[in-house]
Amino acid sequence: MQQPAALPARPGSPEGGAQAGGGGWLSALRFDNLALRSLPVDASEASGPRAVPGACFCRVRPSPLQNPRLVAMSLPALALLGLEAPVGDREAAEAEAALYFSGNRLLAGSEPAAHCYCGHQFGSFAGQLGDGAAMYLGEVLGPRGERWEIQLKGAGLTPFSRQADGRKVLRSSIREFLCSEAMFHLGIPTTRAGTCVTSDSKVIRDIFYDGNPKNERCTVVLRIASTFIRFGSFEIFKPPDEYTGRKGPSVNRNDIRIQMLDYVISTFYPEIQEAYSDNSVQRNAAFFKEITKRTARLVAEWQCVGFCHGVLNTDNMSIVGLTIDYGPFGFMDRYDPEHICNGSDNTGRYAYNKQPEICKWNLGKLAEALVPELPLEISELILEEEYDAEFEKHYLQKMRKKLGLIQLELEEDSKLVAELLETMHLTGGDFTNIFYLLSSFSVHSDPSKLEDFLEKVTSQCASLEELKVAFKPQMDPRQLSMMLMLAQSNPQLFALIGTKDSINKELERIEQFSKLQQLTADDLLSRNKRHWKEWLEKYRVRLQKEIESVSDADAWNADHVKVMNSNNPKYILRNYIAQNAIEAAENGDFSEVRNVLKLLENPFQEAGSFGEVKEDAEEEGATAAAAACAQETSSRLPYCSKPPLWASELCVT
Repeated sequence: MQQPAALPARPGSPEGGAQAGGGGWLSALRFDNLALRSLPVDASEASGPRAVPGACFCRVRPSPLQNPRLVAMSLPALALLGLEAPVGDREAAEAEAALYFSGNRLLAGSEPAAHCYCGHQFGSFAGQLGDGAAMYLGEVLGPRGERWEIQLKGAGLTPFSRQADGRKVLRSSIREFLCSEAMFHLGIPTTRAGTCVTSDSKVIRDIFYDGNPKNERCTVVLRIASTFIRFGSFEIFKPPDEYTGRKGPSVNRNDIRIQMLDYVISTFYPEIQEAYSDNSVQRNAAFFKEITKRTARLVAEWQCVGFCHGVLNTDNMSIVGLTIDYGPFGFMDRYDPEHICNGSDNTGRYAYNKQPEICKWNLGKLAEALVPELPLEISELILEEEYDAEFEKHYLQKMRKKLGLIQLELEEDSKLVAELLETMHLTGGDFTNIFYLLSSFSVHSDPSKLEDFLEKVTSQCASLEELKVAFKPQMDPRQLSMMLMLAQSNPQLFALIGTKDSINKELERIEQFSKLQQLTADDLLSRNKRHWKEWLEKYRVRLQKEIESVSDADAWNADHVKVMNSNNPKYILRNYIAQNAIEAAENGDFSEVRNVLKLLENPFQEAGSFGEVKEDAEEEGATAAAAACAQETSSRLPYCSKPPLWASELCVT
């Protein structure tokens, strides 16, 4: 068995540090670790879980892996660090990347550390959390002088690992790697992923928490961002919480809060630092206003591509307005405003339609964490005045682009968007594909062309089989009956073991499922066409107003289509696409991960026809054998297709 390479001593220690790649490809990396010079670092180097008071970072060491090897690398992300595509011996460059970006060797100038932060998780304060599996390596200066923090996620134990092992596995790492890059190429602010490295080291994971654990490969992702500081970084000063009793590790250390504000604002908001250098309260208020607006715009972008984060805790909110920490995320397929992507989110706290209000709630917790350096009466006023207005403005601007409304901004547009989404919801429309198709809708369609377009649109709506799977009752009828009786006879006990919302949803599901049993495929198609015909007529009238306001209709149409095609992706990272890549990688074939990465680097393509998915009766009846179906379907499903039926069984927690 190949033994892992030994780790050199930390740079700066008496034994000296490793040379970056021995003069190889990675020797171009130039470190300047400003965060560790600007913020307090814990003096102790004790390993194992512990409280870390009075510090923002603590020193750590990556744990070596057996036989690390590269799954994939993102050259556009690595270019941020000044790394160009390797020339000559690509295999040697990949081996070098695997060695250093697994954590098996340290780059010269890197100083591994773990960041201390707290967080409100699912609404409750959890106390100290911190980088339990991620390690700051340092800050690399890019070719234009910009500064990039690089992290290894999954590199081993830190003082913040709690009862975990500090490792990540292949499936979660591939998802984070691909989605980080997908979001960037969609134009959404995000952390980046440079490499994904797996190994022969194994850890045991119980994927569905059902008592069926299995061995999985330890895998490490190289993450890149201007900073990984988050809202929860400022919650380390929180006194004992009135509900949970937990507190931050650095209570009463306002001197560190001041240090953090000085560092964050001067480094990442230099224009604010310069404008308010002589008044810290005004400076802090301007900073809070800016992060409020950035967060509002970010979540508006998510809503416009159907992205669900899944775990919007305060420790997963970036202090510079990036999408951060990709866990049980998901891109919505069939439009459902109450879509929940995280199988562990039993109450739907982080459902698709809740994301805007949850991000605002999280900003409220950040405001509390900035007291006394920013009085709450100032930050709360900023939040109320700025967040909703910025979200609604950005959301509507983006939706106008998605609908090609490039000439006029009319008050009625928000209603048109709402009616489109309601039509999608009623017909089970595929969120991504229907938006993509709309660029081929013609204002001047004759009846035959309109019928052709209706065929295309309804082909992207949920089939009867898909709807039956989606609305299949989830509770045993006897259990539901018992819960309904309990809700009436003992509301207090019911409140402890169930929620009114979940019961109501189950009743709705039963009602929908019952109606579907009476419906034929022809009835469904006819109904869907009627809904879409009604909305498309409203859309046609709105487009006609655009045309009437311009002198050159042909030029307007060209711009209209161009704007739509650059705002409505053809390709997103659907769960079934990620699953196919994961299963291939778990069998030793990394080519699908690399193919999907290339596809996601160019998500916007000119409108064309979608490949139809013809599922045979056997597949339609299969709801459990997801893995077998995935392998069978991957060879014949276009990446832009609606998900196959087996994909509805995929559960991400």
